[in-house]
Amino acid sequence: MSDNEGETAPKSSFSTYMAEADQLFQKGDYSKAVEIYSTALLLQPGDRSCLVARSRCFVKMGEAENALRDAEDSLKDDKNFFKGVYQKAEALYTMGDFEFALVFYHRGHKLRPELQEFRLGIQKAEEAINNCVGSPSSVKLENKGDLSFFYKLDEHKKAQPKTFMHPVKEQSQKTPKRERTAKQLLGQLYTDKEYLEKLLKDEDLIKGKTRSGERLQDVIMSCISYLDTRTEFWQQQKPIYAREREQKLIQQQWKHTRSRPPTESTIYILKSLEELDTELTAGSAANSLRKAREVLKVVKSRSAKDLPNKTEVMGSLYSYIGNALIDLGNMDKALENHLKDLELAQQGKLTDSKSRALDNVGRVYARIGKFHQAIKVWEEKIPLVQSGLEKAWLFHEIGHCYLELKHHIKARDYGMRSLSAANDIGDEKWLLNANVLVAQAELKLGNYRSSVLHFETALEQAKLLQDNDSKDAIQKALQEARQQMSQ
Repeated sequence: MSDNEGETAPKSSFSTYMAEADQLFQKGDYSKAVEIYSTALLLQPGDRSCLVARSRCFVKMGEAENALRDAEDSLKDDKNFFKGVYQKAEALYTMGDFEFALVFYHRGHKLRPELQEFRLGIQKAEEAINNCVGSPSSVKLENKGDLSFFYKLDEHKKAQPKTFMHPVKEQSQKTPKRERTAKQLLGQLYTDKEYLEKLLKDEDLIKGKTRSGERLQDVIMSCISYLDTRTEFWQQQKPIYAREREQKLIQQQWKHTRSRPPTESTIYILKSLEELDTELTAGSAANSLRKAREVLKVVKSRSAKDLPNKTEVMGSLYSYIGNALIDLGNMDKALENHLKDLELAQQGKLTDSKSRALDNVGRVYARIGKFHQAIKVWEEKIPLVQSGLEKAWLFHEIGHCYLELKHHIKARDYGMRSLSAANDIGDEKWLLNANVLVAQAELKLGNYRSSVLHFETALEQAKLLQDNDSKDAIQKALQEARQQMSQ
């Protein structure tokens, strides 16, 4: 349908038509709402809010292609218009293009991480993909979904006579440490990421277009961007050190049952803990929450004699429930469960469990802007820290809270501690984060030369990591710091 198809000349104002169409949408009269939105577009052609609103109607009517067209039109002038990104994801999901929908849900989440809509979109797209091809942790993506298109193209290319290709510089920036991290986080999906990166080196291939007119280079980059975002999400939401601790705690709980023949219920519970860790790491928050609550009921019904490590297991389950609720955006309930984990850890004098609980309680406080409480909890955790990566993360987060509170000297001091820890383990990501934190604090303190030096170091690290978003932000901050220094 064109914007003016079947429409007479507008007789009212744009805002009046928008209000009328919005009311029709709320009443469920989507067809009539489309007509009114179309009339509004005659007055303000290309208005992105109106296009998104009409796209929503088309989704409700099952006209996914029209919905996608409007969503894409709303993004013509601003690719980062988050409402348009969300609506494009919704349209793609309605069309059954779950993999591409997932890419755009993730893109939107990166733009506006506080919005629950993108988190729920990621969840439902992942569940739809799992229903089609199985869980990403157990199913290789070869010859399925979007990637099958690339594999077929590659096979076709192999059958063609070889032509001269310009040499492509190898990505020497990929350090062994970073690659090991990505492999751990992505699992079998890492192979697909490597394959996509290989395709980018084929200059003939990336010049082609899909049937819908998208450049193959853009499609491939979107897929890689999704995997990179997924890696970053897993690393930030549940760093490797935290997941390693969960595995350690589960192993300890297994060992505690070895002194006597394990019962069927004990085996069920501990196996369930392993499955919960896998599901939550893979992003299946809703499924993880449901299963954790089911297992918790079973555990509560068992006696301490039947389950000797009952306190530890209950703590782990409260932790999983809390983390799932964080992913789902329910911070109040998440805090409630993580505090229960902390209480059990303190009662049982369980050091590792206490460290985990303090970690998570601090995360919730920081997410909801209660920085004083986050600092208090995280500083209590410092003596319990075991690894360099955990130190780099924890010192950075405490420093960031101090920065938010405008306590710039403490922010700088913790930034330097994070920098030292990251340097000890050679972790480029946390070296970048720590340098930015120190630079921001030094800028606020008026130490412009130091600020410039740390921003320059961070900029080189962002280039090394090929983190374009960070690079752009650091360049702007660096320009400001240089201007301050020259005054």
